Amino acid sequence: MKPLMSRWLLALTVAAATLVGLPSPARAAVFTPSSNPILFVHGWNSSASTWNTMISRFQADGWPSSHLRAFSYNTSQSNATTAQQVSQEVDKLLAATGATEVDIITHSMGALSSRYYLKNLASSGKVDRWVSLGGPNHGTSSANTCSSTACVEMRIGSTFLATLNAGGETPGAFVYGTWRSPCDGVINPVDSTILSGATNTQTACVLHTNLQNDATIYGQVRNFVNP
Repeated sequence: MKPLMSRWLLALTVAAATLVGLPSPARAAVFTPSSNPILFVHGWNSSASTWNTMISRFQADGWPSSHLRAFSYNTSQSNATTAQQVSQEVDKLLAATGATEVDIITHSMGALSSRYYLKNLASSGKVDRWVSLGGPNHGTSSANTCSSTACVEMRIGSTFLATLNAGGETPGAFVYGTWRSPCDGVINPVDSTILSGATNTQTACVLHTNLQNDATIYGQVRNFVNP
């Protein structure tokens, strides 16, 4: 009876961890020498600090701090301008780690500048996998209420998005993944995030501002970038 009781207690512990969004006690750190460093790109009216929770979870799973890079940028400027900064940050991360490729994880508008980078600036293949958490990949009506260059580019039917999505939404030899929530509240319609040629995942009811903090989404993203 003791082995059966032990298995029963472990199952209860794992189930409880799942309910409260904590990692299972049976899961070991997943970072390996072949794991790519990760660049995080935040969204509109945000900053690098939005990634603190996700970065701490990657660190708990074995990623060195040197392999996790977040940066802040002017969210009013064109996403094409931000793409130049993404390019610079990718190069800095590669130089700091000695890696040959990085993975990119984005939230909201961060999807647009990083996709512009992949399509127009990353021909040398410096990126392996790309993630969009609630990205306005086909626009959002929420952008109609602000007027900066970046907001205009996020509007449904914008010239920027038409050009970005033309000729294939997932170009290059990169692996694309998107996550969208039915309760997003900012990306309208929520299916705007979906990209043809990507692995597209619908989450549980998670607010737009919590997509990068949700424990279940973290686990899915971690496994996607570290297969």
